Amino acid sequence: MTSEVPPGVRYDNVSRFFAEHVPGGDTKLEFRLIGDGRSNLTYHVSGGGKEWVMRRPPLGHVLPTAHDMAREFKVLSGMEKANFPAPRPIALCEDTTVNDYPFYVMDYREGVIVVSALPDGYATTPEERRRMSYALLDTMVQLHAIDYNAVGLGDFAHKPEGYLERQVRRWSEQWERSKTRELPAFDELMRRLRAAIPPSPPPTIVHGDYRFGNMILAPDDPGKVVAVLDWEMSTLGDPLSDLGYTLVYWGNKGDPEERVKVRPNAAITAQDGFLSREELVAEYGRKTGRNVEHIDFYQIFANYKLAVITEGILARHLAGETVGEGFTGYDSAAQNLVELGLAQAAASSNPKLRGEF
Repeated sequence: MTSEVPPGVRYDNVSRFFAEHVPGGDTKLEFRLIGDGRSNLTYHVSGGGKEWVMRRPPLGHVLPTAHDMAREFKVLSGMEKANFPAPRPIALCEDTTVNDYPFYVMDYREGVIVVSALPDGYATTPEERRRMSYALLDTMVQLHAIDYNAVGLGDFAHKPEGYLERQVRRWSEQWERSKTRELPAFDELMRRLRAAIPPSPPPTIVHGDYRFGNMILAPDDPGKVVAVLDWEMSTLGDPLSDLGYTLVYWGNKGDPEERVKVRPNAAITAQDGFLSREELVAEYGRKTGRNVEHIDFYQIFANYKLAVITEGILARHLAGETVGEGFTGYDSAAQNLVELGLAQAAASSNPKLRGEF
């Protein structure tokens, strides 16, 4: 049995933890790696007719402040209190003698995750795809409306104010730790972002990686969200950063082919029925009452952030510290994203984003 266990799981130790801390976990367990293995490692765990999900940090190249299992567990506890669609946290292990790194266990949710394409026979009509758009949007609006103090997350971030300044600085520092080569375009994009930081609305819970790929939809209803996943970058901060990040993954019908290729999975939402980027922004502003006039900054910042993330994944892959497949193209991903960010900045109405300062 233990020879079939995927990397990152010390079978005997983890089994004992399940037996002692997970209801129904005192049984023979089977572990299967799910997801792409590019960041935190996620395992489907089954035994005794029950199913769970286990999360742990990647095998190597763990950046400071990243991959904090206790933070993920805490925010999921808050989501449970808020009755927000997210997996229910079950048990947290912070004893590194058990499995080398902290890990946690949550419940398993069944449904459809749209990653690289719509599954065959799913959301086949424009009306269903429009409802998918609103499911994503309305769930984001719901997240940003949660009273974080009321659900025990008032101390979840050191200081929500000044979020954008800290984020731009933090991700530039992460770039220095992650980069596998020099990329002058990144430095230029960072320079423009630092100069163009807009005023933020009052802080909310921020997911940090909000997109269809981190969302489980109901198998029989593309307009219903079963759960939002992957809370590793969640914090308290500027809610518009979630909207800007979503837009990086959102293609419009009629986008040039080279733009669709750069945006991860953008071809999905370029199909008939999905809201356009412009409609998504306008609807978010209408539903929340927040000012969305500076959304170009948030889109460009999202490219910057995603460039750092993809470079970190490349660094772990080159070091042999990843599991699973799907790493083709990561050698050029960061550069492509930064160049897209600079192209968006050049077209902005903000002279600072155009580099005119």
